[in-house]
Parts: sequence; C-alpha cells; structure tokens
Amino acid sequence: MVILKDLLYLNKDAFNKTIRLLTKNWTLILTGLAYLVINIVLGIVVNTLFMGVLRIIGGIVLTLAMASMISNYLYLLQNIIRVEKFDLEDFKMGFTALLRKVYSVLLIGWLASLLYNMILSPLIGSLGSFITMLIPLAIFIFLNALPESLYQKFYDPWETIVYAFEFIKENWLEWFIPNIIFMILLYILSGRLLLNLFSINFSLGLNFSTSSIIIYIIGQILFSFVMIYRGVLFENLSTSTRRKRIYMRDLYK
Repeated sequence: MVILKDLLYLNKDAFNKTIRLLTKNWTLILTGLAYLVINIVLGIVVNTLFMGVLRIIGGIVLTLAMASMISNYLYLLQNIIRVEKFDLEDFKMGFTALLRKVYSVLLIGWLASLLYNMILSPLIGSLGSFITMLIPLAIFIFLNALPESLYQKFYDPWETIVYAFEFIKENWLEWFIPNIIFMILLYILSGRLLLNLFSINFSLGLNFSTSSIIIYIIGQILFSFVMIYRGVLFENLSTSTRRKRIYMRDLYK
C-alpha cells in the first residue's frame, strides 16, 4: 500500500510538471525536424566527399556528428529540468556542451563491443550468437537511465555508466512502470520498439503521406513529453528515497 501510494504521488507530480514544462518549452518538439534535416545533409555530404578508403574518416565524422546532436538534445533537456527554459543560444551551445562526455560514453560502448567480439565471443562458441542478441536488451534495461545520468549528474563517463546501473538497481519499479507504458504508446504509433538509449527524435522513416505526417507530429509531441517526464522522474528519484518522499508529503498535508 505504501509503495502504491508513493507511485501514484510520484507520477502525478511528474505528469503535472511535465505538462507545464512541455507547454512552456514547446519548441523542443521542433528539434526532431532539425535533427532529421541535419542527418540528411550530413549523409549526402559524407557520401559525396568520403569515398573509397576515405569512408573510415566519413564514419568518424558521422559518429562525431551523432554525438554532437545527442549532446545538443540532452543539453536542452538539462536546461528544461534545471531552469525550466531554453533559448536559441542554448540550442547553439548544445552541440558542444556535453559532446566530450557523450562521445566518451559511446567510445566505451564501442570498445566493450570490440573486446567482446575479439576475445569473449570466440571463447564461448555457439552461445556467442545468443549472447550477442541478449547484450543490447541487457544494456537497454540495466542502463536505461544513462541519458538522464549524463546530463543531470557531474560524473566522468565511466562513473556515469556505473551510476546509471546503480540508479536502476535502486529504483527499477518506479522507473520502469511509466517507461513501459511510454514504450507501448510509442510502439503503437511507430510500429517499432524504441530500444536506442540515445534516441533524440521520433523515428517513422521518410514517408511524406498526410497520415504519416500527422502520426509523426503526434509521435514527436509524445516523444518530447516522454523525455521531459523521464528527466523529471529521474530528478525526483535520484534526490530522494521512498521513505523521505512519504515523510515530506505527510509533513505538508
């Protein structure tokens, strides 16, 4: 009963605050279109300029560009959660504000994948393909709060990964109940599971039919709501315990 009461109050507070923050920062919804345009332009430029052996350099450029866009989106969320607003200057600064931290986390992930494929996978033989399928799901579950840990906590990249894991271990129930609901809603709209921890917009593919455009707009609004909600929920959970939340609510009744 205590757990249920805490869940209800926690999500009620998060829902009300998210509605207020999204209404105040509705331009966050438009960033999805901005990232889409940047991705298309970058893809054309890289495929044109980096051909043959230069494709390796092109891959590095694309990785840096993706890390830069992730940095931008997380920085905007950071401003929304902390000061409840962002402006054009924040949007400009965002491409480099968290770039080093984001890129370092992505690099750690890439190195871990490389070591697994080179060392562990050959050793475990036929189980390798099965474990390879499970690893992305395990990462998605146990490091689900990694984006929020990146922009809300001042840790170095490795400590951020460790903190994200510890956060889920301590708050898995409160965190996953609303997030599973959001995943289902986004799946209904897009027809695909959103398993990328660093998604920065609602993805529907390049379909410009009227119905697809309407679904994209609704999806982008929902996606923006979800990302702010996650930030608000993370802030509440990471700065309090269940006992403290219940005590404070009873105190100010």
